[in-house]
Amino acid sequence: MTNNLQAATTLSNGVKKPWFGLGVFKVEEGPELVNAVKFAIKQGYRSIDTAAIYGNEEGVGQAIREAMTEYGIKREELFITSKVWNADLGYESTIAAYETSLAKLGLDYLDLFLIHWPVEGKYKDAWRALETLYTAGRVRAIGVSNFQVHHLEDVMKDSVIKPMVNQVEYHPRLTQQEVKAFCDKNGIQFEAWSPLMQGQLFDNPLLHDMAAKYNKTTAQIILRWDLQNGVVTIPKSTKEHRIIENADLFDFELTKADMEQINSLNQNHRVGPDPDNFDF
Repeated sequence: MTNNLQAATTLSNGVKKPWFGLGVFKVEEGPELVNAVKFAIKQGYRSIDTAAIYGNEEGVGQAIREAMTEYGIKREELFITSKVWNADLGYESTIAAYETSLAKLGLDYLDLFLIHWPVEGKYKDAWRALETLYTAGRVRAIGVSNFQVHHLEDVMKDSVIKPMVNQVEYHPRLTQQEVKAFCDKNGIQFEAWSPLMQGQLFDNPLLHDMAAKYNKTTAQIILRWDLQNGVVTIPKSTKEHRIIENADLFDFELTKADMEQINSLNQNHRVGPDPDNFDF
């Protein structure tokens, strides 16, 4: 499975996507962002996840260019993801949004482009646009974010290409078993946002005890649990020690019993919006 930071899962179309990456949600444009992304790349991260709504694609692009120059990294070694925002969902507007994201990032292509939220009545037109971009060779893989089973079924019943990734809120308190089983069955790679539940799990007694047992941090236990469940994960951090620590997951393995214990923490508890009930 995953034994180093460059280890990758193979998406349904044969494209390789690293199991582990850096998220930049809520990181504002500026030196902190540029430094965090560059530092992560220097440390061996190859996957960076941003979105139009984060308002930081320009800084991410700057960091990528500087890292490529300074560390001799080639563009094809990196896996860059962005997402089309709700206001831009629609056939023409999604294609335009892709061009805008590329221009801000200063890249010729993205590795993965996602529909950020399943806005009713809009996401199917947006999906057709993603299919067009993909078929034209403009993007290496396409997918969705925050889609429930019924959203996925709705997209897939009229689509030519099925989503390659579904990025959702996923952590020990929200394991989304039904969505994950559907994705696994349909060859859609499951990916976790907010894997650490915005820090709310750090004082969980079970995870705390497990961290002591494995001589790891609680965050490392959770992120390792993601990987062993076959879930791609992109924890956000701007702190250098945390960027290193989060990625230090490849020298231990959780036992089956410990995995099951963590699974049992599920309470279907969200920290983010409900994909069936949001108004933005």
